[in-house]
Amino acid sequence: MLLALTVPLVAVPLVVAARRRPNLRESVTLIAATLLFGLVVSLAPQVMDGARPTVILAEPFPGLPLALVLEPLGLLFALIASFLWLITSVYSIGYMRGHREQHQTRFYAYFAIALAAVMGVAFAGNMLTLFVFYEVLTLSTYPLVTHAGTDQARRAGRVYLGLLLGTSIVFLLLAIAWTWSLAGTTDFTPGGILSGTAPAATLGLLLTLYVFGVGKAALMPFHRWLPAAMVAPTPVSALLHAVAVVKAGVFTILKVSVYLFGSGLMITLVASHWLQYVAAATILLASLVAMRQDNLKARLAYSTISQLGYVVLGALLANAAGIVGSAMHIATHAFGKITLFFCAGAILVATHKTEVSQMRGLGRRMPITMMAFLIASLSIIGLPPTGGTWSKWYLAIGTLEAGQLALLAVLMISSLLNIAYLLPIPLRAFFSAPSGDNVTGGTHEAPLFSLAAIIITTLGCLVLFFYPEPLYRLASQIGR
Repeated sequence: MLLALTVPLVAVPLVVAARRRPNLRESVTLIAATLLFGLVVSLAPQVMDGARPTVILAEPFPGLPLALVLEPLGLLFALIASFLWLITSVYSIGYMRGHREQHQTRFYAYFAIALAAVMGVAFAGNMLTLFVFYEVLTLSTYPLVTHAGTDQARRAGRVYLGLLLGTSIVFLLLAIAWTWSLAGTTDFTPGGILSGTAPAATLGLLLTLYVFGVGKAALMPFHRWLPAAMVAPTPVSALLHAVAVVKAGVFTILKVSVYLFGSGLMITLVASHWLQYVAAATILLASLVAMRQDNLKARLAYSTISQLGYVVLGALLANAAGIVGSAMHIATHAFGKITLFFCAGAILVATHKTEVSQMRGLGRRMPITMMAFLIASLSIIGLPPTGGTWSKWYLAIGTLEAGQLALLAVLMISSLLNIAYLLPIPLRAFFSAPSGDNVTGGTHEAPLFSLAAIIITTLGCLVLFFYPEPLYRLASQIGR
């Protein structure tokens, strides 16, 4: 675990030192990403066998250490983030060169720092440790959001920092201190640590602080940072704002639900039930807003907000199926959404198009990219033969187990809305008459590195449908 934290940080000075030699700089990034993924994979057998590796980093306050403890949910998050960092690094070579982005060395350096923070979030053994790495992740991604250096990018950066730091300092930090005062610890413990420590109304208020304090989960009304962050280069949107940053948010809420409150307590809290409807409202409202977006990345951003609501909903249902569905959705959505963002970036590099209305007939120029977009869309919708089928299935079972037919209806309506705002894009690309410069006699795909990354993540969407058992086994051990 210490090596997993260290490898990306060691890569930073090496990347900076190689700034005048792009091939060496990108080789360092690829080697670091490969080593990180290998380290995380090497931890999997221990965790699957029931071990919980632990490392104490420091003890700034008596009885309140900065500690790393690896359990199934953390392993799941670390595996996804580390693997997709490797694939995104491959994609970035094609995108950053093809789009002639400035400050590429700075981009790769801050990307590595952000991945080290993600590993810290995944391995955190208590809420204090998670909070420290959560804030490092926010601060290290700010230069990536404002990478372009334009007035629009700087405005987006202010929204990004304002909402994420504001919610975490005002709500989340208060919740952590309150948890410490009630339970005498913030350790993540199977079954929870808060049961019987305070009246139900008090614990309900504490849960509310946690849910809204984790701004990275993008629950409405604290969601505007995510669309604002779409001014970042597409690799940033892809990994950090479709996988690492947003998943750090819903991962935190799932950890709080399972390891601080515990499923038994969560089910009895009134606040848990009304917060389920906040998540449901986010799912539907964000989908409706996505339908109105002509800018492709903006549409995908609001889609992400909606999909994060699924994970939060499953965490708040707090039954076995809901927790498994939430954990599986972290993985299946990651592969689906990163593919969609990869495709958006490929379209930008190859054709300089950013609007959905500009994509009539584009499938004739970019057939591989648009087919990948179609498959990833099916995964986000939750249709076979893609991995999103299984996560949405377990979430639906979770609503039935909780007797929440209204929430089941929300999931069904949301899937129809997913169809409405995603499928017209590839259908228009393949079946509409070409317009403008989409009229062409040959193909013109993105650079080879970017195309290879798209193919790999698209295959991931399919593999998770046919071989979901390893993901299910890991998800089903959460809380044990």
